Amino acid sequence: MSFPPLQNDSFLRACQRLSTPHTPVWLMRQAGRYLPEYRETRARAGSFMGLATNVDYATEVTLQPLERYPLDAAILFSDILTVPDAMGLGLSFALGEGPRFASPVRDEVAVRALAVPDLDKLRYVFDAVTSIRRALAGRVPLIGFSGSPWTLACYMVEGAGSDDYRLVKTMLYSRPDLMHHMLRINADAVAAYLNAQIEAGAQAVMIFDSWGGVLADGAFQEFSLAYTARVLSQLRRSHDGAVIPRIVFTKGGGPWLEQMGQLDCEVLGLDWTVNLGRARELVGGSKALQGNLDPNVLFAPPAQIEAQTLRVLESFGTPHTGSGQGPTHIFNLGHGINQHTPPEHVTALVEAVHAHSRRLRGGKPER
Repeated sequence: MSFPPLQNDSFLRACQRLSTPHTPVWLMRQAGRYLPEYRETRARAGSFMGLATNVDYATEVTLQPLERYPLDAAILFSDILTVPDAMGLGLSFALGEGPRFASPVRDEVAVRALAVPDLDKLRYVFDAVTSIRRALAGRVPLIGFSGSPWTLACYMVEGAGSDDYRLVKTMLYSRPDLMHHMLRINADAVAAYLNAQIEAGAQAVMIFDSWGGVLADGAFQEFSLAYTARVLSQLRRSHDGAVIPRIVFTKGGGPWLEQMGQLDCEVLGLDWTVNLGRARELVGGSKALQGNLDPNVLFAPPAQIEAQTLRVLESFGTPHTGSGQGPTHIFNLGHGINQHTPPEHVTALVEAVHAHSRRLRGGKPER
């Protein structure tokens, strides 16, 4: 499978801790409900799953933010819960509500029935990856992704989002054997899923451990970190002669940053509670860092957005600018962009990242 040559490789270089002329920037959920063009496409699709499972629609909405903003990477439009949906749990989305499973996994019979799904059930995702990669025509790299084994387990047991994680934590503490069984299957399924995305054209992959931070110390290491490591151990390191960077993002993972620094991945994503300078001291010698502006900054006026953006850039400090490898930063939010964000405020953010990061390197902002 051949694709056009890459024109902007700043994101991939930063992932590999190589110097870049500016700090690359992309946003979690950058293709989504805050964009009016996304809402129009979703209305045509009829439902979220109608959007996500249609290759043409998924391609269209993935490219929409790149038409508005000079972002340095695209991320596949999909959902973190496609894997358990392929396991037969019945994923659905009601307008204005989060995901919901028709058949949650709450007892031993249901857990023992789980298996790594037939990847043909996820062919629509892989076809979308290839379609998006072709449509990008080398403009920027494409990121593939999945939920982490623990995050998937949270939704699989709770059946939907949760405020207290009571059901999944009850299983974890009452029947850790069942939880470990589920997590092993999830980890192997996620690894196979991400490898298939790589083969379809993804140039980097990201594991979203969205709910790792709800775990107690000790439980995080046993039930989240260990299974993220199991996924990473199975992922392809390269494809078609190119390195495939692996990114791990744990919301609320700040307390375990040093241990996460031991993961076999290239990039750690950080939420907004972590100081980038401290993270650089702890793990910046072995990992690129991604993050970590509070998404709610984007509701402030553009001048304040610019000031807070500069604050994040300066908290990381001057990135590596020489030959070889050194500390690098990929600008992102500390979590997904809020659906109510004014689109023009994202313009202010992206422009500020590029202009100020060039200045931090001693260069002149592009006009």
